[in-house]
Amino acid sequence: MKKFNYSFGSHFTVRAFFLASLSLSLPAQTIPPEKLHAPSPQPDRIILTWAADPATTQAVTWRTDTSVKKALGQIAIDEDGPVFPKRARDVAAETEKLSTNLGDALYHSVKFEGLTPSTRYVYRVGDGDNFSEWATFTTPSNKPEPLEFIYFGDAQVGIYEFWSRVLRASYAAAPGAKFIIHAGDLINTSEKDEQWGEWHRAAGWINQTIPSIPTPGNHEYGKLNTGERGLNRNWLPQFTLPENGVTGLGETNYYYDIQGVRVISLNSNQNQAEQAAWLDHLLQNNPNQWTVLTFHHPIFSTARNRDNKELRELWKPVIDKYGVDLVMTGHDHTYSRSRLIGSESAPKDQGTVYVVSVGGSKMYDLTERDWMYRRAEDTQLYQIIRINGSKLTYEARTARGRLYDAFELEKRSGGKKKLTDRTPTDAENRRPASKQ
Repeated sequence: MKKFNYSFGSHFTVRAFFLASLSLSLPAQTIPPEKLHAPSPQPDRIILTWAADPATTQAVTWRTDTSVKKALGQIAIDEDGPVFPKRARDVAAETEKLSTNLGDALYHSVKFEGLTPSTRYVYRVGDGDNFSEWATFTTPSNKPEPLEFIYFGDAQVGIYEFWSRVLRASYAAAPGAKFIIHAGDLINTSEKDEQWGEWHRAAGWINQTIPSIPTPGNHEYGKLNTGERGLNRNWLPQFTLPENGVTGLGETNYYYDIQGVRVISLNSNQNQAEQAAWLDHLLQNNPNQWTVLTFHHPIFSTARNRDNKELRELWKPVIDKYGVDLVMTGHDHTYSRSRLIGSESAPKDQGTVYVVSVGGSKMYDLTERDWMYRRAEDTQLYQIIRINGSKLTYEARTARGRLYDAFELEKRSGGKKKLTDRTPTDAENRRPASKQ
C-alpha cells in the first residue's frame, strides 16, 4: 500500500496547514474607523451630481488627503478601445479642506461643461500622478424622452452592512437609470465622518456612473463648531449641486429639468414657508409634462406618533394647485403609498401620489391611516420609476428584488390622471402584533 504523503508541496506542510486552520478560528480584527475611512493621495468617495443643466454638464466630487497639491478631472467621449485618453481634456478642480472627527481631508470638484446630450463619456479624477480608474456616464437628452430613475428612503442605519445590497439590487434592476434620488437621512450621526465613509463605500462605483440627487434629512443636521444646530459640514464639500433654490438653502433646495420631467428637491428641515412661495413660483411656468418632488419629512406620516401638520398646511396646497404627480419621502422607517390625493375642492383625478419608504435597517411601527393603499413594516425597499410619454410606471421592490408594490399613472386631457394599481396579491409585510 502506498504511504499517504501529508505534504502539500514544498511550501505548505502539515504544520503550516494547522497554523492556517488555527488562524481561521481566531476572532476577527476590527479595523478602527480612523484607519478604514482615512483619506490618502488616491481619490475616493467619488460621486456624480449635477450643478447645472444635466444634458450638457456633469459634476464630479472626490476626496484625498492633504498631501495632494493639485486636482483635476479628465474627460473624453467613450470609445470601444483604449485610445480615448489621447483625446481627453483636462479640467481643473476646485478644492476645499474639511476637518472632521477623522482628521483633515481635501474635497475636490470638477464641472465638466459643454457636453453633448445623449452621449456616453469616460472620465477619471486625480492629481496627475494618482488617478481613479476611468469610469463612464451618459448625459440625458435635452428633450422629452423615456426616463428611468431610482428612489430610496433612509439608508441611515446599517449603511454598509445592509443598505449596500439594496442599492446593488436596484442597479441590477435598473442599470439604465439616469439618476438616484436619496430622500434624506443618508447617515445617522451627522458629525461622524466614518458614516459618510460607509455610505460611499456601500455605493462604490455605482456613485461613479449614475448621478445622485440627495435631499437632506434631520440626521444631516447636527451640532456645529459654533454650538448651533446646522447642516452637516460634509454636505457642501462632498456634493456639488445647484444653487437655484431659496437663498440660504443652496445645494439643499434645488431643481432640474430632465427629459420632460421637473425634479425638485425641497429641504423640509428649515425655511418651509419660503420654499412654499418658491415652489409656487417655480411651478407657475413649468414646461415639463411631469413633476416629481423629493424631501425628507412626509406630508402624510406612516409611523406611530408622527404627524407633520405644519409642513402639510404649508406645502400641500401648492402641490394640489399644480397637480404634482409624485412625492417621494422618507423619515418614518416604514413603507406606504397612496392613491391619488388632491384638495377637497379639486377632483381626485388631478391629485398626487405620496410615498414613504426606507432603504436601511432602522425600522418603526406603522400606524393605520385612511390615505394608505399599500403598506409594509420591517422591509427594505428600493423604487424604480419609469416615465414614457404620458405614462409613469412605479415599482417598489424588496431587498431581494421581489415586487412589493406597483402602479401606472397616465396623463389625460384637461390635467386629469388615471391611476391603475398593479399591486401584487401577496399579503403585506407586517409585524405580527400589527396584523389586523
